[in-house]
Amino acid sequence: MEEMGVFQAMHEARALRRLKPDPVPDEAIAKIIDAGVRAPTGSNLQNWRFIVVKDAEVRRKIAEIYRASMEIAGRAYANRKPPAHMAGERQQKMMSAAMYLAEHFAEVPVLILAWLQLTPDVEQPKLPPDHMPVFLRLMGGSIFPAVQNMIVACRALGLGTVLTTVLAYREEEMRKLLGAPADMRLFAALPIGYPMEGYGHGPVKRLPLREVTFLDRYGNNWPKK
Repeated sequence: MEEMGVFQAMHEARALRRLKPDPVPDEAIAKIIDAGVRAPTGSNLQNWRFIVVKDAEVRRKIAEIYRASMEIAGRAYANRKPPAHMAGERQQKMMSAAMYLAEHFAEVPVLILAWLQLTPDVEQPKLPPDHMPVFLRLMGGSIFPAVQNMIVACRALGLGTVLTTVLAYREEEMRKLLGAPADMRLFAALPIGYPMEGYGHGPVKRLPLREVTFLDRYGNNWPKK
């Protein structure tokens, strides 16, 4: 498909969970991952690792793990109240789409599993115990920029996807299924396919910049223009 400008792609890259089972060309998948590896990593380790799953039987097994992972996530968020901007119909639509994806995960033609491969120094850094939670949080900075690049690339190529992280709850099952080595950590999955009719891309709704951005100090909202 004809590609588009990066800003248009970012503004229109909706989280799409209703995807056709139609095959996706390998050339497109390679282009998406190539966009991912243009992202930075801590210390330029370039330690992202991507497993592309196309085999129908493997996708079926991952779908079973995904549904079990969604149950764990559901318990984790059972008491969470939706934010004000997600109340009512928008919340219901998102939950309906999430359930659809869980029920039809095996039908998604391509899955990209995003991992980090940890070197011995990264696995066991010499840090005080109170610094370890911060270190573990910062690890995401080496994988999620790549994932976001791939999301934008999907939009540019006319493909749909959504960032989902729940498979990390069942990392060991995923490791065994895919033969991933012990030093790899699963962070995210991108189910990729062509959007179903009526569920395509479009303007992404976000809070106004003034509500989430501050100039020089917190509370000094970004000026209105």
